[in-house]
Amino acid sequence: MSEVDTRKPHSHLQSQLARVTELLRRQHLVEDLAHRQHGDHHDLVDSLVHRQHVAELQREVDGLHPADIAYILEALPTDERLEIWTLVKADRDGEILLEVSDSVRESLLADMDRPEMLAAAEQLDAEELADLAEDLPDDVLQELMHRLDADQRERVQSAMSWDEDQVGALMDFDMVTIREDVTLETVLRYLRRLKELPEHTDKLFVVNHDTLLTGVLPIRLLLVNDPAKDVSEVMAADANTFHPDDDVAETAQAFERYDLVTAPVVDSSGRLIGRLTIDAMVDVIREESDAEVRERFGLREDEDIFASVWKSLRNRWAWLAINLVTAFIASRVIGLFEGSIQKLVALAALMPIVAGIGGNSGNQTITMIVRALALDQISPTSGKRLLRKELGVALVNGVIWGGVIGLVAWLLYRNLALGLVMTAAMTLNLLLAALMGVLIPMSLIKLGRDPAMGASVMITALTDSGGFFIFLGLATIFLV
Repeated sequence: MSEVDTRKPHSHLQSQLARVTELLRRQHLVEDLAHRQHGDHHDLVDSLVHRQHVAELQREVDGLHPADIAYILEALPTDERLEIWTLVKADRDGEILLEVSDSVRESLLADMDRPEMLAAAEQLDAEELADLAEDLPDDVLQELMHRLDADQRERVQSAMSWDEDQVGALMDFDMVTIREDVTLETVLRYLRRLKELPEHTDKLFVVNHDTLLTGVLPIRLLLVNDPAKDVSEVMAADANTFHPDDDVAETAQAFERYDLVTAPVVDSSGRLIGRLTIDAMVDVIREESDAEVRERFGLREDEDIFASVWKSLRNRWAWLAINLVTAFIASRVIGLFEGSIQKLVALAALMPIVAGIGGNSGNQTITMIVRALALDQISPTSGKRLLRKELGVALVNGVIWGGVIGLVAWLLYRNLALGLVMTAAMTLNLLLAALMGVLIPMSLIKLGRDPAMGASVMITALTDSGGFFIFLGLATIFLV
C-alpha cells in the first residue's frame, strides 16, 4: 500500500486498534488453554492456532503506516506493546521510534539489543538520527557514528550541536539547490535526472557560487513560466529565512502565520546550510501544546499511560505535595472561622461555591494569558492594560453572577444580609482570580520559567484560600 493509502482517519485507527487488541486476546486465550491441557495432540493444535494468530497479527502490522503503528503501541499495555513490537520488521523500527512519545520510546529501546538498535538507526536520515541519538546508549551511538560516512557524520554532529529548542536541531539537509543564471528549461532537465524530489519540496533554493542564498523558486512558478526565462527573472528574492539558533516555537508560529511548507536555514553570513519542513513544525506545535497541558497541572514530563506505579509517582508527586500544603492552608483558613460556621450553618454550604467559581474564572484568565505569552502578544505596556481589562471582566462577572447566587441564598435562607455577603464575596474572589491569573504567568516569565508551569495548581490554591477567607471574613463581620 502507498503512504497515502495507509494514512487513516481517527475512526479507522480506532478500528485497527480494536482489531489488534482482539487478535492479542485470542492469542492469549490459546496460550492459556495450552497451559491447562497436555498431550501431543493438544500441543500440536495449540501450536498451529498460535501460529495462525501470529500470522494474522503480522499481516495487520505490515499493512499499517509507521505513524499508525506508533499510535497502537502507545495505546497498549506494556506487555502487549512489546508483543506487537517484536512483529515490526527491522527496516521500519527507526521510523516508528521517531513517531512514538519519549516515554514509550524508552520502553521499546529497553527491549532491544545492541544489533537491533544499530539496524534501526542505520535506516534513518541524518536529521532523524540526531533526533533519536539522545535516547540511544552511549556505546551504541559511538558505534553508529563510526559506521556513518564522513558527510553523514558531519550532518549528525551538526544537528546534535544545537539545543532541542533551536532550529538547528530540526534542520533537514535533503534539499534541491539551483543557480540564478540558468534557464528554467535547464532546471527542469536537472529535476528529471533526479530519482525523486525530497519530501515537502514546494520550492527550490537559489544560491550563488559561494552557496549564499539569493532567493527561492516556487515549483508552481517553475511549471507555468516560459522555460526560456532565467531563474533570476522568476525567483522570489525576499524569502522567509531562519537561522540555526532561532527558537523553534517562534519559528513554528512563523510557519503558521505565513503558510509555509518549507523554508531555508542560513548561517550568519547568509550561506544556505539546511531547510525546515512543515512536518517538523507540526511536531513542534503538538509537543508545545502537550507540554503546556502537562505543566499547567504539575506533570514534570511526558508520561506513558501504562508506566509503572513508581514512574508515575515520580512524575506526579511534586505538585501533589504542594497542593497538599495549599489544601492544608485552606483548611486552616476555614478553621479560623469555626465559631462563625457553628452560628450560621449556611456558610458551610455556600463557601465551596465562592471558591469553585473563583478557581474556574482564574483558570480562564490564566489560559488566555499563557496563550498570549506563547504568541509574544504581551509587552510591558500592554500588560498593564490587559490587567485592567481582566479586572473589569471579573468585576462585571462578579456583580452579575454574585448577584444571582446572592438572590438564591436569600431565597433559600430568607436572609438578605447573607445574600449581600455572598454577592460581595463572589465579586472580590473573582477580582482576586483575575489578578492572580495575570500575575502568576507573567511572574514566571520574568523568572525565566515556563508560564504554564503549575499554573492551574497555583490559581486553584489561591482562589480556594482567598475565597474562603473573603466569604467567611465578611460573614463574621456582617452576619455573626
